[in-house]
Amino acid sequence: MQELLSQARSHTDDWRYAHVGELMFAFLLVACHLDPRQHIRLWHRDDGRLVGYAILGEAPSIDWQVLPEQEWAGIETEVMAWAEARLAELRRRDAARWGGGLVSGARQDNGRRRVFLGQHGFRYSGDGSDIPRRAAAHRAVWQPWTDGDISDDDYVRFMQLPGYPRDLDLVTLAPDGAFAATVIGWVDRVNRVGCFGQVGALPAYRRRGYMRAALLEGLRRMRACGMDRACVSTGVSNIPAIRLYESVGFEIVNQYLDYVKPAVVVD
Repeated sequence: MQELLSQARSHTDDWRYAHVGELMFAFLLVACHLDPRQHIRLWHRDDGRLVGYAILGEAPSIDWQVLPEQEWAGIETEVMAWAEARLAELRRRDAARWGGGLVSGARQDNGRRRVFLGQHGFRYSGDGSDIPRRAAAHRAVWQPWTDGDISDDDYVRFMQLPGYPRDLDLVTLAPDGAFAATVIGWVDRVNRVGCFGQVGALPAYRRRGYMRAALLEGLRRMRACGMDRACVSTGVSNIPAIRLYESVGFEIVNQYLDYVKPAVVVD
């Protein structure tokens, strides 16, 4: 199984294939809690070469890997049929342990696998464990302005928008595990310019270095995405934010000025 993954990556340079370390940890969990002979299935060619495998784990979860030359020739369908049959048997034996919904996954750019999962009844679940905390942090930073009127469901919809940068939606955690600062980065791949926004530290954690850490990590990731420059906006009167951005390396080049037009009163 390790050789299958190594070969797949060497032939395609495709990070959609699991790392051998991920495989070993998944196998460890099966070996510790389950029976590998019942929860791992292998597919071989006529000459005995391993071309695919599937692991039915706890949660319950299903994952599989197939050599690129054998992809979408039928093994994936057999994986799902095997997983569903095994899961039905396990649920009959122990409904409490195996009664939850079956979980699987796909990389963002693996469109064919995502479509395949959808055809078999899977639906994208979002990053559910983080969503309430991310939405709550946004509200804490931006309310009472209307920018802060974001529900958990609103954040789910936001994360499903085309172009949502999951790897640039960053959070700095305080020692107690609380969300201390949040920042979302965006990239313009044509002009190679990154942008930060929304940017905010929760009131209890301001001026303690948490936002600086988030911005520096965001800049590092933007550089890895090929960005040559990055920008961030703030009001002219927000001196603490300006000082923070300058300390990270930003220069004031063209500040954004807010304008307001008085309301028209109709008698």
